[in-house]
Amino acid sequence: MSILTIVVVALGLSMDALAVAIAAAITLDKMSGRHVFRLAFHFGLFQALMPIMGWLAGRQLQQFIASWDHWIAFALLAFIGAKAIREALVDSNGGRPRDDPTRGLTLVGLAVATSIDALAVGVSLAMLRISIWYPSVVIGCITCAITAIGMVLGTRLGKKFGKRVEVIGGLVLIGIGLKILIQH
Repeated sequence: MSILTIVVVALGLSMDALAVAIAAAITLDKMSGRHVFRLAFHFGLFQALMPIMGWLAGRQLQQFIASWDHWIAFALLAFIGAKAIREALVDSNGGRPRDDPTRGLTLVGLAVATSIDALAVGVSLAMLRISIWYPSVVIGCITCAITAIGMVLGTRLGKKFGKRVEVIGGLVLIGIGLKILIQH
C-alpha cells in the first residue's frame, strides 16, 4: 500500500472528525489549548486504534461488524447532535456553562462515532493481508491534525454566527449519522 493511498484513506476517514470538531468547538463558550488537545488526541487515538481492532478481528467478525457499525455510529451522532440543537435553542442550564464536548462520555461517544468506519478499513486491510501498523499511525496523525484545524474553524464560526451555527453543527452531526446509515 503506497503512502499516497494511505494519506487519501486517512483524509477520507478524518472528514467526519473535522465536521464534529467544528461542531464541538462551536458549543464551547471559550476554547483553550486543552480543549483542542483533548479532542484532537482522542479522535486521532481512536482513528488509529479502530483499524487495528478491525484488522485483528479480521474475517471472524466481519459480518457482525458490517451489520451493526452504521447503526451504532448513527445513534451516537444523532443523540449528540440532537443534544447540541436542544442546548442551542433552549437555555436548559439556567445560565450555567454547557457540557464540555471534549470531556467524559460525550468525548468518548464522539470519538467512537467518528472512528467506526476506520474499523471497517482495518477489516478490509486484514482481508487484503496488508500490515496495519503503518497505516494506523498515519491515519491517527492525520485525524489529529484535521481535528485541531476543525476546532479552530469552529471557534471562528461560532464567534461570527453564534447560536445559528450551533444548530447547524447539531444538524451536521445528525446528517453525518444519516449519511453513514444510508451508505450501509
